[in-house]
Amino acid sequence: MIIKKLTITNIRSYEHAEIEFPPGSTLLAGDIGSGKTSVLLAIEFALFGLQPGQKGASLLRAGTKDGGVILELEIDNKIIILERTLKRGKTVSQEEARITIDNETREMSVTELKNIVLSSLQYPPEFAKKSNILYRFTVYTPQEEMKQIITESSDARLDTLRHVFGIDKYKRIKENAEIIRLKLREETKSKEAMILDLESKKSRKIQKSEIIEKLLLELVSIDKELAVKTESRKQIESSIKETQEKMDDKKRLENEIGKTQAILFGKRELVLSLTKEEERLKTQILELEKLMFNEQELASLENSREDIKKQVDTLNQKYMEISGQISSVNMSNLNSERVKQNISKIDLCPTCLQDVNSTHKANIINKFDSEISSNKSRILELDQEKTKASLEIESLKKNIQEKEARISELKLTRVKLEALSEKKTRISEIEAQKSSIEKDFNMLETHIDSLKSSIFNLSKYETIFKAKEKELENARREEQMEEIKSERTKKELELTRQEILELDKEISEKEEIKKKLGYLLSLQDWLTTTFLDIISFTEMNVLLRLREEFSKLFNEWFNILVPEIFTVRLDDSFTPVIEQQDYELDYNFLSGGERTAIALAYRLALNQTINSLLSKIKTKDIVILDEPTDGFSEQQLDKMRDVLSQLKVKQLILVSHESKIESFVENIIKFKKEQGVTRVES
Repeated sequence: MIIKKLTITNIRSYEHAEIEFPPGSTLLAGDIGSGKTSVLLAIEFALFGLQPGQKGASLLRAGTKDGGVILELEIDNKIIILERTLKRGKTVSQEEARITIDNETREMSVTELKNIVLSSLQYPPEFAKKSNILYRFTVYTPQEEMKQIITESSDARLDTLRHVFGIDKYKRIKENAEIIRLKLREETKSKEAMILDLESKKSRKIQKSEIIEKLLLELVSIDKELAVKTESRKQIESSIKETQEKMDDKKRLENEIGKTQAILFGKRELVLSLTKEEERLKTQILELEKLMFNEQELASLENSREDIKKQVDTLNQKYMEISGQISSVNMSNLNSERVKQNISKIDLCPTCLQDVNSTHKANIINKFDSEISSNKSRILELDQEKTKASLEIESLKKNIQEKEARISELKLTRVKLEALSEKKTRISEIEAQKSSIEKDFNMLETHIDSLKSSIFNLSKYETIFKAKEKELENARREEQMEEIKSERTKKELELTRQEILELDKEISEKEEIKKKLGYLLSLQDWLTTTFLDIISFTEMNVLLRLREEFSKLFNEWFNILVPEIFTVRLDDSFTPVIEQQDYELDYNFLSGGERTAIALAYRLALNQTINSLLSKIKTKDIVILDEPTDGFSEQQLDKMRDVLSQLKVKQLILVSHESKIESFVENIIKFKKEQGVTRVES
């Protein structure tokens, strides 16, 4: 990674500034408090955003609503531009995040941008959820933070370095293994409690199996007894069936008696009816023999009736003719009256168009009056003829009715006389039918007597049937009792079998738990005796290798900065051990320059160790040193030239207020603060 350009807007003491960083060594120069360190904080913010515990108010310029940074980087010959903004509300929060790669800009969340930066720098994935401590110890570490690491307790220092080296996983593994061991212990106790009754359940299963054998023997005995009871009941039912058939025969015979008696009653009713019919026919014959019938009188009456009908037809025709004449004469009179009225109103003749005088009109009217009078006389004559014809018609019709009444009477007498022989024949048939019915009477009465005798013989089966019914009821009760005993035994057998199945299931589950318990115990023992030893041994070897390399590099850098009267090394907790003539010196009793030299040597050795350990990270080409010479003597300042020449990186950025450092670097960027605002001077 190489930093190309940084644009700052409203960050700390900056209103707006654009700073370009050339390759090689660059010094950020200026008085203390001029804003040099703010540039480093802005670069870190652009890369990773606000860190845990860091407040946005510590970056956003006081009195401004928003601000931000734009950082241009080069990674693997590819230009990447990062943009982050801050906005003031109730609190100062991160607002926008953008990244531009190959001229393509994407907006994203602050977390997404951090993940892309970490991925581009090829930092190990486990550092994504950590603070940017890897960046701090490989690129930029404030000098005071490094001094703080050196003065921390051994445990705190080891925890920090484990974190930096990415080997804190061994500690987490041991902690997690202890958690797992405790969980295993709890689970083994739980499973031990779960199998406490395993043997008692096995014993109970044996007892239930013995009960099943006993129940099976009992069920065989019950089924045998049930078979005997069932057979006895079937025999009784068979006997009852035969008795029932006899009783059905009795009912059938009783029904037959009823039918025969009904037939007998019907025949008696028929005899009675025939006798009445015979008496009625004899009476009718006596009456018919008194009747007289004359065929010639009937023929004479019919001929006379026909003649009279012809006379009536003639008179009806005459009547109609007279009525027509009367209507014609009346119509003529009406026409004459209408003409008279019209003539009386005429003054001018419509034919010759001459005046019509009153005399001529009077003559014509008199002529019409004469015709009307003559017609009225004719109508009177016709009415008299019509009346006479009507009276004659009525007289003739009455005569016809009288003759027709006598004709009907004669015809009825003839019909009655014709039926006389039939009635006599019917009387003979009735006497023969009555004789046949008398024979049927005797036969039916004999049949009824025979049926009654058979019924008497079958009556005993009713008593037998009642006795058999009681016997069957007892047999069914006894059979039902055996069935109940059988069902009860089967139910008990089924429940016992079900209980054994449940016991089998529980025993199987507990046996499985017992197996798991054995596995858990062995796993617990393995974690305690083997696994943790392997992890501790692995961690110790890794730390030993790191400490050896770290200690060697630390000694080399320290010897460049400090006279050879001192020797330095790292102990097991990575604590610097300073010795002078075989005497161990306490860090706190060293001079300020010596403590700074130890911190700087520790920082540079740590940087090289991390870059060696994590060889693929993309921040190996840049180192940022913030006030690395605080407290240095002039002689130590001269040594910084050797230190910087030993740092083989593509880009070195130093922050210092020491003017002597300016001659050690290739580029200088100066900063000046006036009235609370920092200005950049190239």
